[in-house]
Amino acid sequence: MAVRPLSGVTVLDFSRVLAGPMATQVLAELGAEVIKVERPGAGDESRGMQPVLPSGESAYYFAFNRGKRSVVLDLKSERGRRLARDLAATADVLVENFLPGAMDRLGLGYRALSEVNPGLVYVSCTGFGQEGPYSDRRGYDTVFQALSGLMSLTGHPDSPPAKAGVPVADMTSGLWIAIAALTGLVGRGSTGQGSHVDLAMMDVQVSLLALAAARLFALDEDPGRTGTEHPGRVPSAAFECADGGWLHISCSDQHWLPLCAALGLGELADDPELLRNAGRLAQRSRVMSALAVAFAARPRAESADALRAAGVPVGEVNSVREILTDENTVARGMVDQFRHPVAGTFPALRTPLRMSDVDGCFAAAEVGVPPGLGADTDAVLRERLGLGDTEIEALRGEGAIG
Repeated sequence: MAVRPLSGVTVLDFSRVLAGPMATQVLAELGAEVIKVERPGAGDESRGMQPVLPSGESAYYFAFNRGKRSVVLDLKSERGRRLARDLAATADVLVENFLPGAMDRLGLGYRALSEVNPGLVYVSCTGFGQEGPYSDRRGYDTVFQALSGLMSLTGHPDSPPAKAGVPVADMTSGLWIAIAALTGLVGRGSTGQGSHVDLAMMDVQVSLLALAAARLFALDEDPGRTGTEHPGRVPSAAFECADGGWLHISCSDQHWLPLCAALGLGELADDPELLRNAGRLAQRSRVMSALAVAFAARPRAESADALRAAGVPVGEVNSVREILTDENTVARGMVDQFRHPVAGTFPALRTPLRMSDVDGCFAAAEVGVPPGLGADTDAVLRERLGLGDTEIEALRGEGAIG
């Protein structure tokens, strides 16, 4: 049974590239009707971003725009802006990621649209917020990682700062856009009124510093890079094994003696000062050196099996290929596929929510198909605005639609 808890919710999506499109894809695959408004000619700039398939379609665009309908409107024309306002009057949620003031200048800001649609939940995602000293700045994922302190925390102590392996600033902001939209809808259910949500990607990144900030607040310690090690827990790190593979462990006090037994570290197990984390923190270098030698003496699979049997939390440091073909990933159905009219069958990572149906069985959301540029323009204008073929062709002739 398809999971569509947001059925009946309409989202008008003016966002581009990653954070906003990621959020609206989640909403789409959970049942919302998402109408993606794109510019004439090129559409969302991610349609041209790498990696590009032999068909000319962008796998980047595919990753964040499934299950939507694409409408091409020329927002530089009065008729195009009027159509956008008319569509907004029929929507429940609007998502945009223009610089502050840009939508107002188009006559599509919250104040103007709330007059024709008081229940509209309007989510503005910008780099630095609607107001503040940096509000007019542009920003990108790695810029936010740098400014927020995340980059200073990533990497090994003796290495330069590093970005995270995925666009974490964009993707965490995408999750918060979805949270904002759903929160606004719940609030509207109580008050009958919509709302304007100011979501700054920079604020999202600062909020991720909760534990690092706790060290600063409690110890006046400005945290630095620790590689795979945990600043407050020993041992918690990745170790290289005899076959070149890496294995990560994370141990609390209850795991310490089983860890020592599984790795043959009797000397460490017999030291009473190491039974508690505080003692291991004080002797971090000794503990880490002994563990490094022990892991280096065995193949990764052998150590992983022994530690799991002992109840020690452990995980192989997988490559992307390894985790996408892992038996648990496969069993959970996280890699699905869709059939695109141009690119053909293409794999996709499924939206991870599973919701129980009336029989108590967990069902996953169906993977949607990314839309072709402007593929739904005519249908949306007919269905939502009641326009006829003659009117639509006239609009196309004027260049208001594509």
